[in-house]
Amino acid sequence: MKACICTTYGSGSDLTIQTLPDPTPGPGEVAVRVRAVSLNFSDTLLIAGKYQHRPEPPFSPGGEFSGIVEAVGDGVESVQPGDRVMGYMPFGAAREIVIAEEDSLIDLPPGLGFEVAAGLTVVYGTTLHALRDRGELVKGEKIAVLGATGGVGQAAVEIAILMGAEVIACASSPDKLEFAKALGAHHTIDYSTQDLKQTLKALTNGEGVDVVYDPIGGQYSEQALRATGWLGRYLVIGFAAGDIPRIPLNIVMLKGCDVRGVFWGESIVRDPDGHRENMEQILSWVEEGRLKPHIHATYPLEQIPAALQEISDRKARGKVILTM
Repeated sequence: MKACICTTYGSGSDLTIQTLPDPTPGPGEVAVRVRAVSLNFSDTLLIAGKYQHRPEPPFSPGGEFSGIVEAVGDGVESVQPGDRVMGYMPFGAAREIVIAEEDSLIDLPPGLGFEVAAGLTVVYGTTLHALRDRGELVKGEKIAVLGATGGVGQAAVEIAILMGAEVIACASSPDKLEFAKALGAHHTIDYSTQDLKQTLKALTNGEGVDVVYDPIGGQYSEQALRATGWLGRYLVIGFAAGDIPRIPLNIVMLKGCDVRGVFWGESIVRDPDGHRENMEQILSWVEEGRLKPHIHATYPLEQIPAALQEISDRKARGKVILTM
């Protein structure tokens, strides 16, 4: 099989494509012939050795995938060769055959394409966990989404709308905000030219937002926290800006608000049933046509450096997919 291998920490240009022996599944394991892999911002950090999980080279990037079951190990009962599945692993999916744990795979509904399926688990799984499980978002509440056109930001706009919230999409340029409007955002803020705190306050009649969804970190985090309302929930998703902000705790006290961490990767280990329930909800929305994931671009496996560069340069509007 062909596999993308990170042999040394660096950038996408340092990755190599190698031919490796086809793997064999052990007890409880499943070999999946990969048809599509979704890349995320975390993959750019992973290959640079800057992610919170730091696998030692050599390894393959890529975490979410879709494909066809090729073989099963002893004891596997829920899937069989020929089944169409999607799955997730912390890394290792950018190769033609992956070995996955049986419990990590989810059957694909009829008609759902491999490319769309590959991009559902991380950004939409993270976002539904954030908004439903951690943010307790309810219909009619107001939510500010920072980085609204990145991977998880886009998903947050879409899912918050499906949950009945009033969405304020925040991004750094007019073209990004036009994309957020196309996703259905009710209001937009260009925080490169507008004061984030004051504009959020103005859009909520001075009351502040109920929920902040922040995958960015950096200089806008404190402004957004100051724009939360009484008993608001500030969701910490990640730090795409690179800087981890220092939050003055007096803001939290004075607003009676919560700062809640969202660690999806750990949550699916601790609560696999909750993760499966969330994924079933996401797949149901897709089947009903209510959720329409946007694919920015597809690349063959050999062009993974270009695909990762598109993500690093903040050019992606939706998912970046590798096809086999």
